[in-house]
Amino acid sequence: MKKTGRYDTAGLIEDQYEPGSNNQVLKNLLGIKSKQEMNQIEAKELLRVTNQMTEYYDKDHRFTAADICYMHHGWLGSIYEWAGHYRTVTMIKDNFTFATPSLIPKLMDEFEREVLCRYTPCNFDSRYDVVMALAVVHTELLLTHPFRKGNGRIARLLAIIMALQARLPFLDFSDLKGQKRDEYFEAVRSDLERDYKSMGKIFNDVIYRSLKSYHEE
Repeated sequence: MKKTGRYDTAGLIEDQYEPGSNNQVLKNLLGIKSKQEMNQIEAKELLRVTNQMTEYYDKDHRFTAADICYMHHGWLGSIYEWAGHYRTVTMIKDNFTFATPSLIPKLMDEFEREVLCRYTPCNFDSRYDVVMALAVVHTELLLTHPFRKGNGRIARLLAIIMALQARLPFLDFSDLKGQKRDEYFEAVRSDLERDYKSMGKIFNDVIYRSLKSYHEE
């Protein structure tokens, strides 16, 4: 099993590295070998697609699994051949194994029927219901981990759009670093029991900080 950054993987095309990158950069359409340069390009493309998708999806949109793939391809389609497609590699992080690749299509269908259909559009009246909608959708998408790369960022993009549907300001996740980032990943694992309390607390804090920043502008 090969190791790539923070993940262990075993698979096919998604497991290939760009020649000359010292196994630091996945094989890409741009021939980029520098991890720093790739990080910058991915960040730039994510900003572009965030602006695009927050305009594209309106307050009444009910999301589908196809929308998730569309957003992923819109972000990384110019960089990776497999962007927008479900992964074919097994992924493990800190001894936690995400969904088996062969199950992902079925799990994403279930995610659409049982989660996205219930919690989007995110136009609930109470703050509690909004927080729980964000927590459930976010956690379930991350546990499935449908893509080779960028699951967390796509899940946060979806949360941003859902929050806008709920008439909240643009969510600010910039504080999720260091210990708080560790707490964020632990919330995903701890919510395997489907009570979503840990992720709900994360989103409560994110919403509070985002509202505070919005009113200070």
